[in-house]
Amino acid sequence: MAEIILNPVFQACLFSWFTAQFIKTVIGLFSGKLHSLKALAESLIWRTGGFPSSHTALVTTLTTCIGFRSGVSSDTFMLSFCFLMVTIRDALGVRRASGLQARKLNELGNELSDKKMIEYKPIKEILGHRPMEVIFGAILGFFIGLGFAVL
Repeated sequence: MAEIILNPVFQACLFSWFTAQFIKTVIGLFSGKLHSLKALAESLIWRTGGFPSSHTALVTTLTTCIGFRSGVSSDTFMLSFCFLMVTIRDALGVRRASGLQARKLNELGNELSDKKMIEYKPIKEILGHRPMEVIFGAILGFFIGLGFAVL
């Protein structure tokens, strides 16, 4: 376990994820979206969606570190690069589409609830990312990976 925790690539990835979550939390605080200590803790540790994409930042950091440590022609780099592409595609495509579907379901559920036809509890809508959230996550992840790789 100590080898994992002390691994500089793991530390870079953890730092990248935490930095993106921290930025997301600060934005949430200043925009008034966080109204409790629980919401603050969730945003800092776990909440998905929003600016920047912590998933993209983490995987970009991983890919950058591996590229510098193992070379861009290594099999490990190719694996991490493909993983990065899947992560970005998922953030922009599948998860974003799921979030848009959730919004429509909430609209329909609230409408039916207002008419007393059903009792409806809204579902989470923010699942994916807008392109700028993913782009900034990738930029953040690249520079954090670069910083860890050259130190």
